[in-house]
Amino acid sequence: MFSNSTRQLLLLVAAALMFLAGVSTAQEPPAPRQSRGTEYVIGAQDVLTITVWESPDLSGKFTVEADGSFTFPLIGRVKAGGLTLRQFEAELKKKLADGYLKNPQISVAVETYRSQRIFIVGEVRNPGTYPLTGDMTLIEALARSGSNTPTASPEAIIVRAPAGKQPEGPTLPDQKADATNILRVNIRDLQSGALSQNVVLRDGDTIFVPRAESVYVFGQVKNPGAYALQSPDTTVLQALSLAGGVTDRGATNRIKIARIVNGEKQEIKVKLTDRVLPGDTIIVPEKFF
Repeated sequence: MFSNSTRQLLLLVAAALMFLAGVSTAQEPPAPRQSRGTEYVIGAQDVLTITVWESPDLSGKFTVEADGSFTFPLIGRVKAGGLTLRQFEAELKKKLADGYLKNPQISVAVETYRSQRIFIVGEVRNPGTYPLTGDMTLIEALARSGSNTPTASPEAIIVRAPAGKQPEGPTLPDQKADATNILRVNIRDLQSGALSQNVVLRDGDTIFVPRAESVYVFGQVKNPGAYALQSPDTTVLQALSLAGGVTDRGATNRIKIARIVNGEKQEIKVKLTDRVLPGDTIIVPEKFF
């Protein structure tokens, strides 16, 4: 057993060690949080969050101007455009250490990614140009555009810009010669939880949501007209349900489809379980009385 004096001495040593550990932790700046990695190249209009530890007056948010530079306290104009985050941190640390601060500790993060953008076109509620922020994925981008319209195809097409090139506007799939830069994603699968299809977007990507192909329903149905095919496996019965179903006067045992085959129109008798094709016209005749 320890004596009272020895026990008190051990308690004092433990308290001193805890104090020193706390001081060390307090002086050590936390690692900066980078959502897109330190290899991100800074561009014009990006908003940077710069933290100079133990110098709060120098910390703040700074917007990179069109020439890639901005004004920083004490040192004036600094060039950030074209540098990675780590490269710019090193450059800023070097300038501040040159007669201003002793061993400055600096972290740089991107608050807003304005130098990079994507294009969203087609059957979405708010098509347009959007800034590429953080690790933006396809489902996030579609949400920003207000989601798809009811006439949208279940497929989204992502057209990637060639490496090193920044397109001035959206690039549609039929304008691309290199098919390897085109990604196709089934939106319904993605919404059902297939997150492997939730593509991480890149600068210059164009997201194109085409209009769904249609099937036409006429005759003894409640709401005749054209309807978007949301699945390649749509049956005659499902297509009829889009039109509100068959009326009391409709003959479901004599339904026909008018279909163009090799440029010629054909009428085909079908069952309710048969699959319809894009462009088909379903005709529900009247019952015989």
